[in-house]
Amino acid sequence: MSSNNVTFCYIYPGVEFGARMITIDGKQIKLQIWDTAGQESFRSITRSYYRGAAGALLVYDITRRDTFNHLTTWLEDARQHSNSNMVIMLIGNKSDLESRREVKKEEGEAFAREHGLIFMETSAKTASNVEEAFINTAKEIYEKIQEGVFDINNEANGIKIGPQHAATNATLAGNQGGQQAGGGCC
Repeated sequence: MSSNNVTFCYIYPGVEFGARMITIDGKQIKLQIWDTAGQESFRSITRSYYRGAAGALLVYDITRRDTFNHLTTWLEDARQHSNSNMVIMLIGNKSDLESRREVKKEEGEAFAREHGLIFMETSAKTASNVEEAFINTAKEIYEKIQEGVFDINNEANGIKIGPQHAATNATLAGNQGGQQAGGGCC
């Protein structure tokens, strides 16, 4: 495993390694999630997926300083290959391992502030703040949709309105190369 193991979870159209339905303002939102686990072997592949992502979770391990130290590289890569409006949330994971912490919460908050990211600490083991991380990222994307920042008529932005209830079913999904995303969401 690479020493700069930073995890990205993309809210990404057309790649359905995981999907989650959430409700925002009474509207059903489908998040399609692709998790690279930050492995270097996925780095060249991830670049092609940045383009259509409406949001990303950039996750580091609070018990491993090296993952935090490589955030700038991963963030630059994401920004270089993505839509400039992509919502990025910085996640400090493993908050349940406070006794092994190598990265202070304040450091994560400062990095997020400096780079215009949303910040949260989570624990995948205890599920603390995990749901909230997805919901908060989706809310930011939804707000950008409401403000007109994302053109919902251009699926290249990573956003697709479901046809059944166009006014109430905003789906953060899309299609790649004209193929419908798996799972029959839309």
